[in-house]
Amino acid sequence: MGDRRIGVIINGATGRMGTTQHMANLLAIAAEGGLPLANGDRLIPELMLVGRDARRIEKLAAEHGGQRWTTTLEEAFAGPDRIFMDCAATGGRPKRVRQAIAAGKHVFIEKPTAPTVDEAMALAKLADRAGLKHGVIQDKLFLPGFAKLLAAGKSGFFGRILSVKIDAGSWIFDGTEQECQRPSWNYKKSEGGGLALDMMAHWRYMIDRLVAPITDVCAVMSTAIPERVDEAGERYKVDAEDTNYALLRMQNGAVGVITNSWATRPRRDDTMVVQIDGTGGSAVAGRFRCYTQSAAATPEAFIKAAKPDGVDLMAHWQEVEAPAQNPFRQCWEIFLRHVGENAPYLPTLVEGAKAVQLADLAYRSVAERRWIGVPELKL
Repeated sequence: MGDRRIGVIINGATGRMGTTQHMANLLAIAAEGGLPLANGDRLIPELMLVGRDARRIEKLAAEHGGQRWTTTLEEAFAGPDRIFMDCAATGGRPKRVRQAIAAGKHVFIEKPTAPTVDEAMALAKLADRAGLKHGVIQDKLFLPGFAKLLAAGKSGFFGRILSVKIDAGSWIFDGTEQECQRPSWNYKKSEGGGLALDMMAHWRYMIDRLVAPITDVCAVMSTAIPERVDEAGERYKVDAEDTNYALLRMQNGAVGVITNSWATRPRRDDTMVVQIDGTGGSAVAGRFRCYTQSAAATPEAFIKAAKPDGVDLMAHWQEVEAPAQNPFRQCWEIFLRHVGENAPYLPTLVEGAKAVQLADLAYRSVAERRWIGVPELKL
C-alpha cells in the first residue's frame, strides 16, 4: 500500500463550477488522504489551477493552501499533470480539449462537450485513438433525489414505464434591477450559449439512464427576454433561446415531456422536478428529495379531486430515505478510479456527444417543425 499522486489541471478554476464543485471536491479528497483504490493504494489529486485573470487565480490558489496556478494552458499542458478538466465557457472547449489530447492528458470535462454533435464525436474519436481516458460530468444522476429515482427504477418498482415528465427552470434576472445569476455568454450563440444546448445535455443522460434510450424528439423554443445586461453593466441583445419545450419517444414505448425555462417562476418542490409513471407505481423527485406512490397506494382521484375537499393529492406518497453524497465528488471518484486502476466507466465523451446530439436534433426539429429521429452514436 502507498500514496500515488496525480496531477489535475482545472481550467476555469475561478468560475463558480470550477471553484465550488471541482476544486473543492478534489481538495476534500486530498485532505482525507486520497481516494482508496482496490489494491490498497491511495490516489491523491494535486491541482494546477488555470484562469485568465492573474490576480484572481493567484488569490484563489493562495486561499486554498497555496495551490499551483497559471494563466496559460500552454504552461499547464507542458507540465506532468495527467488529467485535464475543462469547466470554462463552452464555445472554446473543442480547441482546448484538442490541445489537452495532443499533450497526452486524460480529459474529463463539463457538458456540453462541444457546440455541435460532429465536434463532440470528433473529440471522442480523437481521445480514443490517442489511448487516453475520457469522460464527461453527469452530476444530476448523483443528486440525492435523482439517485433515489434511479434506484427505484433498478428495483423494478415502476413496472412497465409509461412516461417521464421534466419541469425545470426558474427566473433568471435580466440584470437591470438584480444581477443576472448566469454569465452573459449563456445567452450568446457565438459563445456556446442556449438553454437547449445547456440543459438537453442533462436530460439526455438522465432519461437514457432513468427510463430508456430516446428515439425521437420534437421541440419548440423561444427567447422570452430579448435584452439583458452583462457583467460590465452593458446592455446586449439575446440571440439564444431561454425557453425550451420538447416531446420525446423512447425505445421502450414510453413518452416524455420536457418544459424548461429561464423565464418562469416555479411553484413546485424544486426548480428541477422529474416524474416517472409506470404500471407498478410513480415517483416524483427533485434534486434532493424523492417520493413514490405504489399502485396499491394510489387513491381514486378522477372524480374525488373535482370536489374542493374530495381528496388530498399530496397524500399517499412515501418519501424515500437514503444517505446522500456530493454529486460532483462521486463523479470525480469514479473517473479517478478509471484513470488510477482502469475501473469501468460509462459516461465517456461518446455519452457527451449523445447529449449534444439531442440538443442538435431539438434545434433541427424547431427549424423543420417536425419529429426528428435520434440515430445511434458510437466510436
